[in-house]
Amino acid sequence: MNNKSLPVLLTNPNVLIIGGSKTALLKAQALQKNSLKINIVAPDVCDELRSIATRIDERNFTTEDLQNVDLVIDATGNNHVLQQLLGAKQDHQFLLNCCSNRQASDFYLCAQTNVGDLKISISTCGSSPTISRLVRDKIARFIPAEIEFLTDEKNADRLDGRIDVQETEQECQKAFPQVYLIGCGPGDPDLLTLKAYKLIKQVDIVLYDHLLTDEILELIPESTEKIPVGKQKGCHSYKQDDINELLYQKVLQGHTIGRLKCGDPYIFGRGSEEAEYLTQRDIRVEVVSGISSAIAGPACAGIPATARGYATHLSIVSAHLAGNHFNEEWFPLLKIQNHTTVVLMGLSFAREISIAALKSGISPTLPVAIVSNASRPDQKVIVTDLLNLPIAAENAERPAILIFGNVVNLHQILSASGQTTYRQAL
Repeated sequence: MNNKSLPVLLTNPNVLIIGGSKTALLKAQALQKNSLKINIVAPDVCDELRSIATRIDERNFTTEDLQNVDLVIDATGNNHVLQQLLGAKQDHQFLLNCCSNRQASDFYLCAQTNVGDLKISISTCGSSPTISRLVRDKIARFIPAEIEFLTDEKNADRLDGRIDVQETEQECQKAFPQVYLIGCGPGDPDLLTLKAYKLIKQVDIVLYDHLLTDEILELIPESTEKIPVGKQKGCHSYKQDDINELLYQKVLQGHTIGRLKCGDPYIFGRGSEEAEYLTQRDIRVEVVSGISSAIAGPACAGIPATARGYATHLSIVSAHLAGNHFNEEWFPLLKIQNHTTVVLMGLSFAREISIAALKSGISPTLPVAIVSNASRPDQKVIVTDLLNLPIAAENAERPAILIFGNVVNLHQILSASGQTTYRQAL
């Protein structure tokens, strides 16, 4: 371990690279990213170096090349050249980086990413340039493009003598998306988007719903703080207002938050309420779409939500209103020909749905499917009709969706082999 080092930025140094190999090319590319002149001395130079070098002397190195040089990069791997350079230090003032001998080096080039005037440099003090590059690339993904404009603005303020540290801190915080509303799909971890998977691995804290499966929760690193904030019927560990405020307070503490929500955050997931609450308080929010059970549920049950000859349009509704009230505004949808209606949060209202829909003139033989635990190992499908829906619902597990329409008849043909299915009154 070498802790006796100090990372600094040098302004417009004169740099000499000795060698013309691929190793020299990597060093030259680092100089090019920083708009520095690339001077090379080597008898043989690779083609890529020729296209970016400022000056090339195709010959062997001599100590006369050290005149007016601040930094020297030895990319030859030649011990004789190294000994020449070490001996020349008595007569020339320069710092040396030897690619083949980290102990002989006075400095190390960092793996670097530039966002305007913001330079982020990662170094392992020569131990592993590969690790430096990988860590740099991971960090770079979190730097928003707005930072470049912010640094330009603050540079102008500094030149005018205006420096407000608190204001700058607040503006910089706003540039970073601090809260991610992450849709985790219906439960199968293989149905997570790549973006959702990556963010679950990277955030500092996760707040998660109670219906999130153990398989998805197991993806969260042990070092990540985990806060269950699920709301179950009749048992709310957190009210929505409490969740909103908790998200806000955690962000103010400087954490990056992943709010893990079943399905899609904006499909009856109340994600819009959380996003609005945070946005009104100048907290940046990024929504990561997930596969809603309204889409995945029918597909997992072998029921195409739309199919030629069966359904030409689709509606997604909720049977549940605020205050645990029953929503029946969607019943006219059941009268539309060639239509599919997917109902979320409707299982507990199955009796009310059946009675009210029958009273409104809906056919009692309208096919209905109850899909429980869609995409999960314990998925079950009950096929019934509107008249017998209340009886079927008594044996159904939660979470579940209801599917109304003639497309339900395709379940018998398209359902996956081995799937647990109950047919009742059809």
